[in-house]
Amino acid sequence: MINTLFDTWTSRYDSWFETPSGILIKQYESQVLLELLNPLPREKILDVGCGTGIFTIDVMALGPIITGVDISRPMLRKAMDKTNQAVFTGICADMCALPFEDNAFDKVLSMTAIEFTTDAKIAIDEFNRVTKKGGSIVVTTLNSLSPWADRRLDAAKKGHKLFKKIFFRSPDEMRSLVPANPVVRTAIHFQKEDCLSDIAKIERQGNENYPDKGAFLAVKWNKI
Repeated sequence: MINTLFDTWTSRYDSWFETPSGILIKQYESQVLLELLNPLPREKILDVGCGTGIFTIDVMALGPIITGVDISRPMLRKAMDKTNQAVFTGICADMCALPFEDNAFDKVLSMTAIEFTTDAKIAIDEFNRVTKKGGSIVVTTLNSLSPWADRRLDAAKKGHKLFKKIFFRSPDEMRSLVPANPVVRTAIHFQKEDCLSDIAKIERQGNENYPDKGAFLAVKWNKI
């Protein structure tokens, strides 16, 4: 079961974002997320696949009321420990069967979680269902056109248990899943072995010359 695999990754997940590469990646990814989602004070936002709350905290800092959903109880407990319980509620649930009424949230976000479901369209339909008309939905994933995805697929072939359960998609594949014409952004054009002093330049050139090739793929649309 995918939830039990995530249960064993709780500490390793947080630790990775404390490495030099992880810190930079989080900065770039969080910047894209916040620009697209534009969270506002007192908005009701659903964070699907919130994990340990790594990105939830950045969204929460701007004042919305957040409900976090994750399939892993240990990850969800860690998110709840990190966050202010007055504005964060954690619920253990499957993204393909969200336990909420239609039109329950002003906005929905899902950070690098949709690659762990075989039928992304079901999840996308659920995100759309629980969002109010006119509300924004932001979904991010690891871009199948990136070398980062290739490395994870290689690791899966060598027996990596978590990456064996992963499904990467391209910008065009993500565009085909959403019910409206989306905004598509990518980031993380640099590689793990690149010199830290070169990363800003690599990102700038990547965004200018290869806008669909960044490892971090974000798609935003508004519910019609």
